Amino acid sequence: MPATAVETLSKLQPTDLWRFFGELTALPRPSKQEGKVREWVLNTAKQHGWKHRSDAVGNIVIDVPASPGCEKARPLCLQSHLDMVCEKNADVDFDFNRDPLKIRIDGDEVRATGTTLGADNGIGVCASLAAATSKDIRHGPLELLFTIDEETGLTGATAISPELVKARQLINLDSEEDDTLYIGCAGGRTTTLSRTFSLSPAAAGEKAVSVTVTGLRGGHSGADIHECRGNANKLLARLLGAATFPFRLISFAGGNKHNAIPREAQANLLLSGGDMPKLKALVDATVSEARKLLADVDDGIQIAVADARTAPALSPEQSRQAVDLICSLPDGVLGMSRAIKGLVETSNNIAVVAWEPSGSSATLKIVASSRSSSAPHLTAVMEQVAGSARLADWQAAPSDGYPGWQPNPKSKLLTVCEPIYEKLFNKKPLVTAIHAGLECGVIGERVGGMDMISFGPTIKGAHSPDERVSISSVEKFWKYFSAVLAALATA
Repeated sequence: MPATAVETLSKLQPTDLWRFFGELTALPRPSKQEGKVREWVLNTAKQHGWKHRSDAVGNIVIDVPASPGCEKARPLCLQSHLDMVCEKNADVDFDFNRDPLKIRIDGDEVRATGTTLGADNGIGVCASLAAATSKDIRHGPLELLFTIDEETGLTGATAISPELVKARQLINLDSEEDDTLYIGCAGGRTTTLSRTFSLSPAAAGEKAVSVTVTGLRGGHSGADIHECRGNANKLLARLLGAATFPFRLISFAGGNKHNAIPREAQANLLLSGGDMPKLKALVDATVSEARKLLADVDDGIQIAVADARTAPALSPEQSRQAVDLICSLPDGVLGMSRAIKGLVETSNNIAVVAWEPSGSSATLKIVASSRSSSAPHLTAVMEQVAGSARLADWQAAPSDGYPGWQPNPKSKLLTVCEPIYEKLFNKKPLVTAIHAGLECGVIGERVGGMDMISFGPTIKGAHSPDERVSISSVEKFWKYFSAVLAALATA
């Protein structure tokens, strides 16, 4: 029998953290379906006799008593989220509601085969539990805060009961660079564009084909957006937009998470059989150009043409309009911060294109995910998206979104955490904000009076099947985390 995740990870350090992570990878935890992992966390609390409480939406706080002699330290909240992004490669047969992740060690990295790993934010969850259960770590009174449904828009934190958290200092364990301390983050909102079209049957001489984009890296639409990775939805729309021959959309779909850069997209078309050579030539030219544009960023791109099932489709004019709208929407980095060098201030991600057929009609939906650390710039990019929709006579529905976290360079937590890092590793950490959304902004607004900081180990490829976590980085993070807890226990 193949080794379990716990067995695979058993020789890694720190052992307690990796043991918890091995157990966690066997549990289903899609956003909004965290029942099993909540039960696992609460069972751990019961085993140690720790008190716990929950709010109406399912966020959990576990009270962990201080180490002997540290009872007078200020209470500290350790925060992480229980859900994970569930992404898999198209050719992988995997059910995130049932199947345990297939964990493997690849050199200095832990990965899952064909799927996301869930190190985001599973490592943070397991670090909290390992620190609380360890006999070797000194800490003051701890509140372990586990939120739900972070990955679909921070909705668990958004609905958190202000009375749930008593501590007024918080370490968020949802960061992904082991040399960085985060003291701020971007806010974000989505806009869903939609229009319903009537479909008409295939005409004589029309051929059904599929055009499929695969091989892109994808990634987190906040943390990875600065790398200008390829967006499968934009690339496919650009290809079709360059067509000099008429076509009719049977369907267009790509991406399925608002916070992930889409890696794959597919359009099914009806076109004249005589135009097939033109389509194949266009695909070849698009692949060649894309590989040049995305060299050293996304060099695995593939675009395939294959026969498809004949079905009713949009008119040529409606098909062209839909493709042109996707092409016109802003995507990628839109502005850099003037306050923090190298920080993306504003971005937009054409995250999802969904096709929803219903009898003789179909609704096409486009989800644009906008982020900014500047509220006016966030509003501006959303107005641009909505304006493009109105020009095409589409509907535009904005979400409520979540607030940013305003950086506080005078944070008391920062004055403790920064020198500890420098002492341990003989260099200064990078102190900055992150373009991704962290729950600190929401929790700070909901609870009030919070002093917060965020750090974690190095995780790459989050929100994609390329997700992996560095083993040596986890060991480094644990050493640092332990030292911070000990320092705060005696402060």
